Amino acid sequence: MVIKESAEMYLETILVLSKKGNVRAIDIAKEMNFSRPSVSIALHNLEQEKYISIGDDQSIKLLSKGEEIAKTIYERHTILTEFFVQLGVKADIAAADACKIEHDISPESFKAIKKIVKKK
Repeated sequence: MVIKESAEMYLETILVLSKKGNVRAIDIAKEMNFSRPSVSIALHNLEQEKYISIGDDQSIKLLSKGEEIAKTIYERHTILTEFFVQLGVKADIAAADACKIEHDISPESFKAIKKIVKKK
């Protein structure tokens, strides 16, 4: 399944925010530092592609295929962040670098890094 990096970022953000409660477009806009109109367009596209649903109360929920992608990206983010921290990189820099890499890393490379991180 191939989707754009920006869509992956939205799905990951929805997943993270959903751990704190209901998610609305304004929450996503604040978290990602994007304008409300940009977020509305992206959410509409994600809803059309059946990655999310938007309820009558405007709450946003991940649908199964959106949740699958979000969990994959979030796992990559957390594992890569931990990997860089283990290498001695400051946590904030490690998280920023992980965010850049999480969308492009091959499954093979990620699996190898995950194995190293999980051994510690």
